[in-house]
Amino acid sequence: MASSIGNEKNVNPVLRISQLDALELNKALEQLVWSQFTSCFHGFKPGVLAHFEPEVKAFLCLILWKFTVYSKNATVGQAILNIQYKNNLSQTEKYQPLSKHQKLWYLIFTVGGRWLEERCYDLFSNHQQQSFCKIKSYISFGSGLLKLCGLVNFLIFLRNGTFATLTERILGIRSVFCKPQSVRQIGFEYMNRELLWHGFAEFLIYLLPLINVQKLKLKISSWCLPIAGLSNSENTLAAHCRECSLCGEWPTMPHTIGCPHVFCYYCIKSNFLFDMYFTCPKCGSEVHDLQPLKYKIEMTELRV
Repeated sequence: MASSIGNEKNVNPVLRISQLDALELNKALEQLVWSQFTSCFHGFKPGVLAHFEPEVKAFLCLILWKFTVYSKNATVGQAILNIQYKNNLSQTEKYQPLSKHQKLWYLIFTVGGRWLEERCYDLFSNHQQQSFCKIKSYISFGSGLLKLCGLVNFLIFLRNGTFATLTERILGIRSVFCKPQSVRQIGFEYMNRELLWHGFAEFLIYLLPLINVQKLKLKISSWCLPIAGLSNSENTLAAHCRECSLCGEWPTMPHTIGCPHVFCYYCIKSNFLFDMYFTCPKCGSEVHDLQPLKYKIEMTELRV
């Protein structure tokens, strides 16, 4: 490994985003393993794992630690991104893997600390003695102090780009590339084309909701299929409009909007409430005045 890595000076620094991506991949893997494990107990009584959930999670994390950090000096997320841990406490310039003490302390800080935090409430909730209450308060104070130190470490990491977690800084382990990174050839023509299409797509996403597509469609259809002039008298409406212009059925409680077409009351009212700029689908006229249509229709016309 030392021959493949070379001197420390020749190792390219790991980007901050790559280190953060590795941490997110580790969390995603733990959640995936836990979901797959809990799916095996779907046929059992609900709450079987509730009493032992912290211990089971710690055991699964122990198995992951055994096959990742202990054996390969890298977590799963780091291995995917071609990253591994380096012993930053070594005095030599060549790559040095983690020592056994660093690996064990890494297990204690990550797995043991998480287990203690999850078990703290259950361990001391049933004891009302003053000594147990003091221990619980001390543990809560220590947990809050560690989170504050983790926040400070993260701010320092954003500035310097090393030691993404507080555990890495305390143990002196640093993320380095497993193999030298080749220079990336950038195709500016392809990037410009992608940026252009992405910008155009975002513009359309912003513009399309502002366009009344239904009104535009009706306007175009009225131009392509002009409607012949009809009389506005009630007899003409009764003769030519025996169906609703929206649903196509015999109009129930027929109403007009000021054009020579008839609508069911519920059809035109619901469409007008949904779109205050609603227009007639036949001629494209806007809703000027919603009025009931008053005329008499013989029952024999229903059989025609």
